[in-house]
Amino acid sequence: MKKERELLHSITKNDFTIQPFKGSGPGGQHRNKNATAIRLIHNESGVQAESQKHKSQRQNRKEAFNKLINSPEFRKWHRIKTAEALFGKNNMDRQLNEWMRPENFQIEYL
Repeated sequence: MKKERELLHSITKNDFTIQPFKGSGPGGQHRNKNATAIRLIHNESGVQAESQKHKSQRQNRKEAFNKLINSPEFRKWHRIKTAEALFGKNNMDRQLNEWMRPENFQIEYL
């Protein structure tokens, strides 16, 4: 019997502000006339990412999203939200203090 997985929190398209703008640099007339570049802002964390590498707005949106979710700032926000969902806001500080004890760190020397 498989255990059902429960979402701790979810992120939807409504959590982002998508700002198209005209890209600069090489790319020809299409790039200069159309707003194909994308700036993506995660409203709750304030993390921003942008892309203007491609001629297609769809490709730039996808690349900006990947940059945003892989940024250290967004990952930190995500860890905090996950800890809040798991432990509640009141217990989160106590749990974080427990995790941050030196004996709980695993250090690997290269």
